Amino acid sequence: MAAPTTLSPDDYLAAVRSDAARMLELAPDDLSAPVPACPGWTVGDALVHTGSVYSHKVACMRLPEGPSSEADWDHGPVEGQDTGQWFQERFDELVAELASREPDASSYTWHDDHRTVAFWYRRMAQETAVHRIDVESAFDAVTPVDHELAVDGIDEVLDWFLAYQNEDVGPDGPGRGTVAVRTGDHMWRTTLTADEAQLSREPGPADAVVSGEPSELLLWLWGRRPDTAVTLEGDKDLLRGFRDRLRVVTQ
Repeated sequence: MAAPTTLSPDDYLAAVRSDAARMLELAPDDLSAPVPACPGWTVGDALVHTGSVYSHKVACMRLPEGPSSEADWDHGPVEGQDTGQWFQERFDELVAELASREPDASSYTWHDDHRTVAFWYRRMAQETAVHRIDVESAFDAVTPVDHELAVDGIDEVLDWFLAYQNEDVGPDGPGRGTVAVRTGDHMWRTTLTADEAQLSREPGPADAVVSGEPSELLLWLWGRRPDTAVTLEGDKDLLRGFRDRLRVVTQ
């Protein structure tokens, strides 16, 4: 079985550039267009959210203990400011901050085991890929996430979100058993107990399986695709619990 993909910092940065550019290419068509997978969200909301995330991560890299108040980062354009221009400025600031630091340089992150700038290279590439899809979906113009980036993103969401942040689910999370997530020759197995989601990248038995093309599978994990976009096999209650836990940790 092939190891999960981990891209180089340059590859992550190239992905951020490409996907942010695509968002800006489409957004001026209609900032009020609804995002189908995110009820209540518009294209403008997607840009403001993503730009605010960029600003927050710049603060994470600049402040040794991370942001301590909402005044530490930019939350959106001021009245009369063009949303696209504001987003471009936040993007430029993020890219400049990443490029000015070595990937192995120390940085505040929310993950105790990963406290370097490299964390933000990966996280911002994956963040931008998902929100690029949000903007594209508003115009029925969705293009797939790059194959290697999608495989890497599947690994990220199962490891850094579902396994690491399972405590957000609560002390008695839904689903009991092992779910295998499979695309091509990549496989991840997550074992759900009452209070844990334990990840293994080794082959083995599973009570349920979710499989599909990398891009569709990644977007399903992030709640951007219906069940029909992937193949679901095995214990239905476990699969529902798996999806419910994902919904909590990917909010």
